Amino acid sequence: MTSFQPVTVPGEAPPADSVSPRDSTPQAPTSIGRLNQTIKGFIERWGSVWVEGEITSWNVRAGAVYARLKDLQGDAQISIRIWSSTRGRIPADLKVGDHVVACVKADYYVKGGDFSFQVSAMKHVGLGEQLERLERLRARLRSEGLFDAARKKPLPFLPHCIGLITGERSDAEKDVHRNAELRWPQVRFRTAYAAVQGDRCVPETLAALQRLDADPEVDVIIIARGGGDPQTLLGFSDERLLRAVASARTPIVSAIGHENDHPLLDDVADLRASTPTDAAKRVVPDVGEQRAIVAQLRSRMTMRLTQRVAHDIAQLEQLRSRPALRSPEHMVRTRTQDVWQLLSRGRDLAQRRVEKGRLRTAELRASLRALSPAATLARGYAIAHAEGGVILRDASQAPAGTRIVVTLDRGSLGATSTGELAEGPTTSADRAETSEAGK
Repeated sequence: MTSFQPVTVPGEAPPADSVSPRDSTPQAPTSIGRLNQTIKGFIERWGSVWVEGEITSWNVRAGAVYARLKDLQGDAQISIRIWSSTRGRIPADLKVGDHVVACVKADYYVKGGDFSFQVSAMKHVGLGEQLERLERLRARLRSEGLFDAARKKPLPFLPHCIGLITGERSDAEKDVHRNAELRWPQVRFRTAYAAVQGDRCVPETLAALQRLDADPEVDVIIIARGGGDPQTLLGFSDERLLRAVASARTPIVSAIGHENDHPLLDDVADLRASTPTDAAKRVVPDVGEQRAIVAQLRSRMTMRLTQRVAHDIAQLEQLRSRPALRSPEHMVRTRTQDVWQLLSRGRDLAQRRVEKGRLRTAELRASLRALSPAATLARGYAIAHAEGGVILRDASQAPAGTRIVVTLDRGSLGATSTGELAEGPTTSADRAETSEAGK
């Protein structure tokens, strides 16, 4: 088959597509497409190889998986792609941290210039060393109580000064500042910059945390980063940083922004935020919402007070409308007749009782008079007393010469007994018989 060669006009540079990368010069450069095609043709001659490594990233998009494998002994990594046609032949429970063996073939994307490896087979070997180390640390910290909710410090309702640990000129810093100031414009920040990945991450973050925790004006500290793959977030699972966060006196908010495999800092911090934006929203209250709450509370209080005053006014009006309070003299007038009747009845009862007592007294007086010896004396009788006040009932009690005292109706007189018996009845019975005979 004869290949077509483009015609070159003498004195002009040949088209870029016609110049191979090996023959390119400043006057006759090759095209990017020709270069990428050359690279792709070179790479396609490579065969498939089996590699062993640890999954550090695992993202599923449109049915395909875009992941990264890390060397078990060093920091070397490769990008891998697993197409949907291959996913059905590999384990479905693969995840970040797994130790795997994969069959990969180099692939070069001409249009984008991206180099990666296509996976045709993959199987578990076990947990990756890194994940195993983190799991042991997680278990030890949990047993020590560093994850317990009881030891976590509550965040202040309205922090006046927020400490922020993040990368310099990072998007995380801008997100926290912008969202916090939108919610509460008067909020202040004290920012300490630190590397958020690599070897400098842990020592610089520790120094920034120590400096902000010692500042008495800082009410809460946010450690923020805009996400990343688990490999770049290893510094936020370092034991030194975790224990420093646990012992800090200032509340700590973790805003690393990694949902799939969050670092251990999220478990030790007093509050975990999904993103730096979420951290700003959870640390700083919304001034609009607070004003609405205050307005609502004022409205409820005004309504309650109005209802209470209206209720009390209604009660007063009800009391004032009662006859006893509207016209007090009416109650007196209605009771005047009752008082007069009771007085009259009492007077009549008292008079009747006095009259009845007077009649009873007269009857008793008459009975007393009828039974009194004085009444007998008033009819002409007398009472004879011997010496010693003994009443003489028989003439034999006063022999001749006996001194006696005779009591009359009016006064008394002394006498001497002659001892002689008088004519007529000698006893009262005899006298009674004589009296009856005379009748």
